[in-house]
Amino acid sequence: NLNYVTMDGNIGCMVNGAGLAMATMDVIKLNGAEPANFLDVGGGATKERVTEAFKLILSSDKVKCILVNIFGGIVRCDLIAEGIIGAVKEVGLTIPVVARLEGTNVEAGRELLANSGLKITPALDLNDAAQKAVAAVKAA
Repeated sequence: NLNYVTMDGNIGCMVNGAGLAMATMDVIKLNGAEPANFLDVGGGATKERVTEAFKLILSSDKVKCILVNIFGGIVRCDLIAEGIIGAVKEVGLTIPVVARLEGTNVEAGRELLANSGLKITPALDLNDAAQKAVAAVKAA
């Protein structure tokens, strides 16, 4: 079950956990942009779940970038990265994705994203992710 609420901005958000989603939206606003949605994917960031989330986010033509902010506690970040890569390919995503992963196997996850050959930019922390997403929207 995805928890999804649409908003008026142009940065789509895919996050695991309501608190993290609220913090993500706040940091986007602090960096001078507006979130396009509140989307909590819950505990499992599988390829199927990420694909479903991306399709929901892309139902708004206002979205110019997707910011993924996932804390991988039980689920390893390398598996989350594989899910993101698979979903980007399956959806045929053409807009940039900025992904901030934190948790188990985070370095392997970032490496997979950086070497995917897709429009996915890994971020080191939430502020870095928001800055990269805002820059991508301004460049669009």
